[in-house]
Amino acid sequence: MSQRVKIKQLLSNEAVQYETTVKGWVRTFRSNRFIALNDGSTNNNLQIVVDFENMDPATLKRITTGAAISATGTIVPSLGSGQKVEMQAKNIEILGDSDPETYPLQPKKHSLEFLREIAHLRFRTATFGAVFRVRHTLAYAVHKFFNDKGFVYLHTPIVTASDAEGAGEMFRVTTLDPINPPLTDEGQVDFKEDFFGRATNLTVSGQLEGELGAMALSDIYTFGPTFRAENSNTARHLAEFWMIEPEMAFYDLEDNMNLAEEFIKFVVGYALEHNRDDIEFLAQRLVEEEKQKPQAERSEMGLVEKLEFVLHNQFERITYTQAIDILKNSKPNKNKKFQYPVNDWGTDLQSEHERYLVEKHFKKPVIITDYPAAIKSFYMKQNDDGNTVRAMDILFPGIGEIVGGSQREENYDKLVAKMEALNLPVEEMYWYLDTRRFGSAVHSGFGLGFERLILFVTGMTNIRDVIPFPRTPKNAEF
Repeated sequence: MSQRVKIKQLLSNEAVQYETTVKGWVRTFRSNRFIALNDGSTNNNLQIVVDFENMDPATLKRITTGAAISATGTIVPSLGSGQKVEMQAKNIEILGDSDPETYPLQPKKHSLEFLREIAHLRFRTATFGAVFRVRHTLAYAVHKFFNDKGFVYLHTPIVTASDAEGAGEMFRVTTLDPINPPLTDEGQVDFKEDFFGRATNLTVSGQLEGELGAMALSDIYTFGPTFRAENSNTARHLAEFWMIEPEMAFYDLEDNMNLAEEFIKFVVGYALEHNRDDIEFLAQRLVEEEKQKPQAERSEMGLVEKLEFVLHNQFERITYTQAIDILKNSKPNKNKKFQYPVNDWGTDLQSEHERYLVEKHFKKPVIITDYPAAIKSFYMKQNDDGNTVRAMDILFPGIGEIVGGSQREENYDKLVAKMEALNLPVEEMYWYLDTRRFGSAVHSGFGLGFERLILFVTGMTNIRDVIPFPRTPKNAEF
């Protein structure tokens, strides 16, 4: 294999009059002379000028949109606008043909709906190239942030017998015959005959196992796939998605909020610094998309402005009780514009309520704390009032909830009483309760849905467009 230079590296270097080799896929070929070549390292194409009069006509015909080629030539100052340098080709080699009659990504505007239908090829478009480079940068930034703070990256199980969220919407893992499974004397499926000797499922969260690590290693984080068998065919739901879940010993709710805010600002800032070109391209795409909306539905800020706004503003912090008072007295609620009216304390906040608080009332990210115990998970630390728990949710513009977390209940007796009240299997959860029996301590953690973070940073509006291979109801392609 001959040496090649990636196009991003080549375009960032203004040196000229040297020979090099590039390889990539043809975006366009016009006038039998100008190739726009892209290799995925950047959204910017390298213009390659072909000496078509002296090129083999058979090779010339094979330079089509989508074809993979290798080009060797001299880098010279560009005479055209839009790029500083271009290549005067000396040799073009076709690495892989692309039939122009059947290649679905012709040089024209394609709808996101169409591109979802050919998700295996959409990486080659400018939009999805930008999205998935940003996704990579954000993933790297997540690991960098926690590593630099001395956190331990803990791999929690994908297959588990616990349901951390009490959601009940889980994918079962089994090797039993689906038509004739073994049955107990009572006629129930006998999971003792299954591979693991008990009923198991794909994980909905690594939190409970993460707590075990935190109670020995102090600060840990998980970053892996989680699964929800929720039959929601919406722009906000996936059946398989990635979660970032840090757990910290000796952190109270205040420490937890501070870490979450610092974390979000770090990863957003890292993406802005390292993927500025991609984000500016996506910002322009968003402007064009929003032109199709009524004026009232358009964003007040551009994408880059919104990201920088998050970086440079403290998140507003309010209690659930304060949030309910604001919502009850809001114009949309009084005018019955909310799909879910806010009447009483204890109401579970919906996305429309969260977005009102962020986008209309405070006009900045908001952290809501001290939720009613009745609408939160069993493991959250109970407040002295007996009605609320030390939970916190971070709400973002355009997204709603992006982070959910809490101080965890470290008191053994209170935790067991809560589990018994909810009919949770206390004996089966002995391993979780042991952390409260032996050396318990104040600890906290949160979960951040990675795809929701990517939605915010890229300005995309459908969560299926920020994960490479979306898993949704009736869809498991590839």
